[in-house]
Amino acid sequence: MPDARLTVIDDFRSGDFKNLAGYRGDLVAQNLATLDWQQQFGDETFDAIFHLASITDTTLHDQFVQTHDNVESFRRLLNFAKPNKTRVIYASSASTYGAASAASVETNGAAPANIYAFSKAIMDNLANRAANDVSGWIIVGLRYFNVYGPREGHKGGPASMVLHLSRQMKAGQRPRIFKHGDQKRDFVYVKDIVEGSIRALQAKESGIYNLGTGQARSFNELVDVLNRSLGTDFKPDYIENPHAHYQNFTQADLTRVRDRLGYEPKYPLETGVADYMRWLYPA
Repeated sequence: MPDARLTVIDDFRSGDFKNLAGYRGDLVAQNLATLDWQQQFGDETFDAIFHLASITDTTLHDQFVQTHDNVESFRRLLNFAKPNKTRVIYASSASTYGAASAASVETNGAAPANIYAFSKAIMDNLANRAANDVSGWIIVGLRYFNVYGPREGHKGGPASMVLHLSRQMKAGQRPRIFKHGDQKRDFVYVKDIVEGSIRALQAKESGIYNLGTGQARSFNELVDVLNRSLGTDFKPDYIENPHAHYQNFTQADLTRVRDRLGYEPKYPLETGVADYMRWLYPA
């Protein structure tokens, strides 16, 4: 919508102003965990709030910091949105499913294996309770699977394996993956994530939905796809997995999101990686 009025809130803890190049809206530099929404915005109203902010580093094990910043930020946002029943669309996570061996369905119970996943599960609890308590208030949670794509480089370690492996390969190094590369992920391109998130603006009721490709692909396959996109021929360098709680398998069941939001991913791994590599390493 070219005439939309936009406001971004960011403390730039893990963001980068370069990702807002060409942006013509307002920006509020604040920490959402301490932001007083009422003081900041007063009686200003919004058609919708997209809440995509959280600590995304799953290796940060400080339980207070993870839960406080992720959960309390969301609680403050909901308290502000409640009086006007402002539509809220927020990022949940596939990590809430924990260990899985088959496609995850939204009705599966939460089984978080780390504090990040636990904080997201609590956010889902808050969203469900708020939507149930206030008739007509639409709150949509989106469980993003393994997202990759342009403008993620500023994230450092938490950036996608697609980015990290491609950088190793472009530097002439064998891509390093955990033994023996048979762990599988639902790698979803950011353009599909954007499409699914926008579709949540038209959701007719509250709910939590998976956003992925519906396909689980191994890290060995990812290396093959990267080799084809980059014109290289590297064999994986297998290393030990140091993580005690590691999701060896993720795959989104898309039945609900297809039925209710009309979401249909357009970028399987081969197409998404090829598009990303063209953006990342222009000729």
